[in-house]
Amino acid sequence: MLELHTHGGPATVKAVLSAISRCKSISRIRYAEAGEFTRRAFQNDRLDLAQVEALSDTLSAETEQQRRAAVRGNSGALGRTYERWRQQLLEARGELEALIDFSEDHDFSDTDPDLLKNVRRDVKSIRTSIGVHKEASRRAEMVRKGIRISMLGPPNAGKSSLLNRIVGREASIVSTEAGTTRDVVEVSLDIEGYLCTFADTAGLRSSSTRIGGDTSLEEGVIGMIEQEGIRRAKAKASESDLIIVMASIEPSGVQGQCRIQYDAEALEIATKAEQYVVAINKTDILPKPMFEQVLEAFKGSLPSIPSDKIIPISCKYDLMSAPLGQDQGNIAHLISHLAASFKSLTTLGDEDLYGVTERQRQLLSSCDEYLAQYMAETEEADMAELDFDLVVAAEHLRAAADCLSRLTGRGEAGDVEEVLGVVFEK
Repeated sequence: MLELHTHGGPATVKAVLSAISRCKSISRIRYAEAGEFTRRAFQNDRLDLAQVEALSDTLSAETEQQRRAAVRGNSGALGRTYERWRQQLLEARGELEALIDFSEDHDFSDTDPDLLKNVRRDVKSIRTSIGVHKEASRRAEMVRKGIRISMLGPPNAGKSSLLNRIVGREASIVSTEAGTTRDVVEVSLDIEGYLCTFADTAGLRSSSTRIGGDTSLEEGVIGMIEQEGIRRAKAKASESDLIIVMASIEPSGVQGQCRIQYDAEALEIATKAEQYVVAINKTDILPKPMFEQVLEAFKGSLPSIPSDKIIPISCKYDLMSAPLGQDQGNIAHLISHLAASFKSLTTLGDEDLYGVTERQRQLLSSCDEYLAQYMAETEEADMAELDFDLVVAAEHLRAAADCLSRLTGRGEAGDVEEVLGVVFEK
């Protein structure tokens, strides 16, 4: 089988592939099937299944951070780690099954209790490492699938305007009419190499909407459609990785004075997220000295919110048309803050862990469940007397090792071929 290597562009590759079928040869010439070279590399032990998944991520990468994460996960370290755990479990299981097989001839009182204690110690160590890998999977998935961002706040605070400024186009309808955004509007874009999905949601209009520290905004009549939009906004926020809480400068009711309008419920939802930021819009309507006073009063009313998470902006200014080096609306500063938050959300201590996929996480969870059952089975056991069911304990270790086999595609696992079919199809 001939593998084609060319340094030409798509047109060159297409021309060469078209000419292959017209070549004269005594042997049959055919095109390779999708994933065939990768499958052969796997079958010849050049790649393990974790590396194949990393290769797939490399080919499908759309952003720089996705590409870097895929390359980091392609070192083969994950496969070696999983195989090492599997060997540990096989050895532990061998000790238990030896006791089962020779139980009639074996004097339990002569059994070294440290042997089984060592098995428990190894199982506990593997479970701790699995916990690290599962958390790494969550962070790595943010890089692969995109970081989910929700924008929450009262009507007319500028959520849709900010979204349009960030993406550089009219992605969401902007109007002064309350309830203009009824459903969740999602937009994906690349920010400093990170794939992000912004969700512009319906304005939260309730008794928790405040101007300054007062509940003085009229709730008004909220229709059923707007109520559904608000419900969806809260649901979307609850599953987001980062929340942008929108607030805005509004008249306070006293002539010539303004305060910051925000929604307390939106702020409460945001503080439960791993990362959040409070963006105060319409700063352009006040002179700078007056705005500074209003901002200090706002910060004083919310002492639990760190000052660095409160960023004043103005959506009046277009980021794309701003003169070079100028950030009139402070939008560029907000984007830089978001990028720093993305880095915090996705940073891993061990770069090899970027290769932990959702499939691997699910198998690791199953493995951990079996190991937890083993620990529970032997929790109160007297190791010297072996007063626990050895057969059941060994079965838990066998099932856990089977899960690890499926991770790499090696060893004995009943559905390995099915897993390979799905992986290589993609």
